[in-house]
Amino acid sequence: DQIPPDEQIGTVTGDGAFDTRRCHTAILERGGTAVIPIRRNGRLWKEDCSAARARNDILRATRRLGRANWKHWSGYHVRRRIEARMRCLKSFGERIASRDPDRQTAEVHIRIALMNRFNALGTADIERVT
Repeated sequence: DQIPPDEQIGTVTGDGAFDTRRCHTAILERGGTAVIPIRRNGRLWKEDCSAARARNDILRATRRLGRANWKHWSGYHVRRRIEARMRCLKSFGERIASRDPDRQTAEVHIRIALMNRFNALGTADIERVT
């Protein structure tokens, strides 16, 4: 409901909490494709609607390819990178200190500039010591 009805939807990515009939149906009704991993104890659904067929196709592909390979094949692994960036952003503090919307925007931009600067410096090389 948060996306305007006239806006096109390509794919919808979510974690296992979105593996429900309601979510799969809503995505298909808007013409989108769900990229949602099936829960580890997931079973085939009775194929009484197109959402169930699409979800069962994901489950079959996961079983055939393996969970890790399915994530790469479907593009779900990109989500991990986004989650890591959000964790970095939150490490500067959970809350925004400013109350003024313009200052809040500036504060977020400063945090992102700091993250980009840290990334430009490079990442550490980790070596195993035994």
